[in-house]
Amino acid sequence: MEGFLFLLSVVFLFSSSAAACDRCLHRSKAAYFSSVSALSSGACAYGSMATGFFAGHIAAALPSIYKDGSGCGACFQVRCTNPTLCSSKGTTVMVTDLNKSNQTDLILSSRAFRAMAKPVVGSDRGLLKQGLVDIEYRRVPCDYGNKKMNVRVEESSINPNYLAIKLLYQGGQTEVVAIDIAQVGSSHWSYMTRSHGAVWVTDKVPTGTLQFRFVVTAGYDGKMVWSQRVLPANWEAGKTYDAGVQITDIAQEGCDPCDDHIWN
Repeated sequence: MEGFLFLLSVVFLFSSSAAACDRCLHRSKAAYFSSVSALSSGACAYGSMATGFFAGHIAAALPSIYKDGSGCGACFQVRCTNPTLCSSKGTTVMVTDLNKSNQTDLILSSRAFRAMAKPVVGSDRGLLKQGLVDIEYRRVPCDYGNKKMNVRVEESSINPNYLAIKLLYQGGQTEVVAIDIAQVGSSHWSYMTRSHGAVWVTDKVPTGTLQFRFVVTAGYDGKMVWSQRVLPANWEAGKTYDAGVQITDIAQEGCDPCDDHIWN
């Protein structure tokens, strides 16, 4: 019961304080990472897995998008506005890092940066030469097809005393703002805390097979997604487990206007 009340309070605090209009159109500038190694050291702590998301179309985002880690894994459609070099469709990127620059809202992987170019030979190279470009961007749902959300047990975990996890392939257009954990069949839930980036931890690990409850932003408030059987009793550090559920919700925002038409 204590964990449930904690989750409800988190939902209330989040919904009552949310002010950002992610789905609305934003205008700013974007640069790109010149070093491939920088993509694997992002603040979201995805490590080397980061370059595998969305075919390497990933980005570092400013603090209002990163949101102390709750924005990790969010997807944004971004396009540059130079009509000579840029396509009107742009590309979709996933947030994997915090952008500390005050010159741009987003820093893209070079692959994502090039993908904003027109499908004309040489346009992508011309775009890279620009280095810094004017962009438009908006949040869109993350689409992983039929793939379920995964729970990855971090290498720092020690069974049965300490558990650190991060969520992979989280669909929809939401943010996980709280996680509860319990032994399967038990009603004694305890909450996990966000350690850094996309990583959640607890040193009060229940025994046996483990279930999770994820509180996500959905509608104008929030909802709970119950993953009934995720980690086996003999879970291991460094392994990834199927959560058996996927999130498809889209969080609604009380702000106007929003650009909901399809970019082609």
